[in-house]
Amino acid sequence: MKMRRREVLGVLAASAGAALLPTSPLGAESVSIANTLPKEKVTGIGGLFFRAQDPKSLAQWYQDHLGVFVTPQKSDEPVWNQQAGPTSFTPFPEKTKYISDPTKQWMINFRVSDLDKMVAQLESAGITVKLDPTAYPYGRFAHTHDPEGNAIELWQPGTSTKPA
Repeated sequence: MKMRRREVLGVLAASAGAALLPTSPLGAESVSIANTLPKEKVTGIGGLFFRAQDPKSLAQWYQDHLGVFVTPQKSDEPVWNQQAGPTSFTPFPEKTKYISDPTKQWMINFRVSDLDKMVAQLESAGITVKLDPTAYPYGRFAHTHDPEGNAIELWQPGTSTKPA
């Protein structure tokens, strides 16, 4: 049975939270899985690098509309700092329709604290956003694209995905 990405996020969030509880049925399984993992692991996503037709304009678009700053070139320039929270790392089959344009290799999912405000902000700037009307236990979603057609998913985590 195939799981949709939103279902994967729900399972990810539930299992991550449940594994932290000592009486959790997932706790014992998590320990045995954890013992087989490498001792060192990455601590998070340190960057996202991708090709762009017009890198300077695209960087400005991300800064203006989503508040994402590109890597600073000078010491007095701001750097984008993420809030700690759940992160989904999910390879999809090559022919997935979840990433809307089949010629694109990636879609980025940004966590937001208030999806309605972010959607309103983008729409007021003339950016088309498709808001998913369903509120899932693990959050709400909206989809848009940057000026070069790269898919962007906006995710307001639900209470089951909030970090402790």
